Amino acid sequence: MKVGIVGAGVAGLAAAKVLREAGHEVTIFEGRHEVGGQVVTFPVGGEPLECFYHHIFTNDTTVIRYIEELGLGAYLRWIEPKNAHFVKRRMYPFVTPLDLLKFTAIPFVSRVRLGLAAVWLRRKKDGIERYEGVTAKAWMEKAVGKKAFNAFWGPLLKGKFADQAGNVGMVWLWNKVYLRFASRKGSGTHESLGYLEGSFRRYYTALADRLTEQGVSIRLNTAVEEVTSEDGRVTGIRAGGEIYSFDQVLLTVPNIIASRIAPALPESYRAILDRVRYQWATCLVLSLDRPLTPYYWLSIGDDLPFVACIEHTNFMPPERYGGNHVVYLSNYVAPGHPVLEMDAEQVFESYLAGIKRLNPQFDPSWVREKWFFKDPGGQPVITTYYSKSIPEMRTGIEGLYLSNTTQVYPEDRGQNYSLILGEKVARLMDEDARGVAARRGAGI
Repeated sequence: MKVGIVGAGVAGLAAAKVLREAGHEVTIFEGRHEVGGQVVTFPVGGEPLECFYHHIFTNDTTVIRYIEELGLGAYLRWIEPKNAHFVKRRMYPFVTPLDLLKFTAIPFVSRVRLGLAAVWLRRKKDGIERYEGVTAKAWMEKAVGKKAFNAFWGPLLKGKFADQAGNVGMVWLWNKVYLRFASRKGSGTHESLGYLEGSFRRYYTALADRLTEQGVSIRLNTAVEEVTSEDGRVTGIRAGGEIYSFDQVLLTVPNIIASRIAPALPESYRAILDRVRYQWATCLVLSLDRPLTPYYWLSIGDDLPFVACIEHTNFMPPERYGGNHVVYLSNYVAPGHPVLEMDAEQVFESYLAGIKRLNPQFDPSWVREKWFFKDPGGQPVITTYYSKSIPEMRTGIEGLYLSNTTQVYPEDRGQNYSLILGEKVARLMDEDARGVAARRGAGI
């Protein structure tokens, strides 16, 4: 079969790998000038760095497999991070269970309830069946009390999902807790996070190079304008004003883009795509001449204009980045939020008071460079009964498939699960292709 893939992110690359190994002819179309999708990078001090912060967990076995298969295992570093939670103008370390007992922002009883709830959730393997009909807010307020919820989980949900925070399903939060604890080694008191020296760009560009060597065509700077079809079957792709004929097409783009470029999608399928709301992911990235905080991951419980401060060079050494101290200030906003119309300087000015809340000594003279990145498909809003909003990989048009972060459920978005989805949809496409070939061979 001739297969066209829309999007050269890690899902598209993984799908191309499986399809090419199965003997299919594969062409990938990418509107940007490089592969990588949501894992793309930019240079800081001569070193590539992800536009949106990335790390992996010890149980992210698929991305680890890719790194090792590409001969890059020696560059994978496992580090115990220093994490904290900022609430009531104070940073509280959050690494071990003992840190929870020292979380004096809430009463002792509330701390105990917060810890017991985490232990309860980490032991439940049936979270989808158990929690799909309840919101995270309702369950957590009952389990830990309003004081603990308002100091910890409430602000995190609001920061991640903004005006949709109250609608987020408990399955999303259960799985977050379950997977985080599952990634801990030994006694489970310390977490190890993985990062690839030279950025994760090192492995996905190596994968793209290998695919090219194997005959996969990767067309960069080629935005897909339309997926064409006739009589309920896909016929090809229109991109750059040209028509390319394909037997199968895979969309690895967000639902909103899939709906736009595939106008023949059945209304019933389009309705499922439209059910999922997205929050924009935004990151203001600063390179500083000194550290901002002592922590790698600082979640924000106070009312600041960002939900997390990720200080990458408290994880990887600043010497890799020309001596720059790199800070991500992350936020998730609804479509139409004013920050989406700002440039890096304007965002910095609007965040300045919040930055000084983290470090009262901070001065703008510390900043060497600043960048602002945004992604409209950053975070699907996982509501109650979300399983009813998951689109099938088969779209209802014969030969047209979809694979994107709305289908990761109950896991959260991340390159590990995008790789898994890419492989899964490719196996489905190969199975369907072989079925078509068998029917043709039988004269059916």
